[in-house]
Amino acid sequence: MKKVFVLGGTGLLGYYTIKELLKQKIQVSTIALPPMPTEELLPREVECQLGNINELTDEEILDLLKDVEGFIYAAGVDERVVPDAPAAHFFYEQNVLPTQRLARLARKAGVKKFVIFGSYFAHFAEQWTDLNLRSQAYPRTRLLQEEVAILEGEGAMDVMSLRLPYIFGTMPGRKPLWQMFLTQIQGKEFVPVLGGGTAMVTTQQVAEAAVGALQYGKHGAKYAICDTNMKHQEFFQIIAEVLGQNDTVVKVLPLEQMKSGYAARDEHATSQGKEHGIHVALTADIQNRDAYLNPEDTMPLLQYKKADIRKAIIETIKDCIE
Repeated sequence: MKKVFVLGGTGLLGYYTIKELLKQKIQVSTIALPPMPTEELLPREVECQLGNINELTDEEILDLLKDVEGFIYAAGVDERVVPDAPAAHFFYEQNVLPTQRLARLARKAGVKKFVIFGSYFAHFAEQWTDLNLRSQAYPRTRLLQEEVAILEGEGAMDVMSLRLPYIFGTMPGRKPLWQMFLTQIQGKEFVPVLGGGTAMVTTQQVAEAAVGALQYGKHGAKYAICDTNMKHQEFFQIIAEVLGQNDTVVKVLPLEQMKSGYAARDEHATSQGKEHGIHVALTADIQNRDAYLNPEDTMPLLQYKKADIRKAIIETIKDCIE
């Protein structure tokens, strides 16, 4: 593959993906929202344009994609955004409609491989049918995002999704998006958590998996990538240690004891005319389960390498507080 276009190349995942593409001697172009995080973030050989791709005409986008063989969609919003109700309409406008348009134009431009950075909530919406996650705005629209892109590519362009779990890493000029966890722990002697856990990867692994999907991925495939599975209790304990709070007790409490506090956040959002992409009361059920993935399902296929997740967590949290 000679040339790849990365949507969102100055964001955390786009930045690492561009670096990995350049390592593979692949020419890269990108468009990203201004401003640049740092003045010399990307090497000069990267064709970088600042702007909102959704404000460009079809003709301007086709011009951007001239001679491009691969497209990596490293943009969109995740479940941490709490929009005005109804949340489903917000996530549909932000994640589904732009993806469908760009997949259609990428196909028209002759792009052969199209990779979406999605969410592992799409995976668990399929796996945990008893929770009815498909009815929740965020996983519902993530599933739809994948499907419309796959259908746009059908017969001419291979479309794949990377279903991403917790991601750790740092980059110049941007703070990691883990501040929300710090506020739950900073200055506290006792931190309650639920009994489940989560899959984790690093930014570098996402980049390697993205390039692997371009090279080895199959049309319609949905790759839920993972390196390490970790209990929330262990994760929060690492954060407490990085904060220097070695005496902080992180304790697992029963779901029944915690759920009312989670539900109260939904009630507060409703009172403000907002809605969570996954209702917080349901998030409690999720966090009480092991949202684990098997690295062997995707690591050999996409050929991303093993990483030191604990080290990546520590570096990320340190960057949040510096």
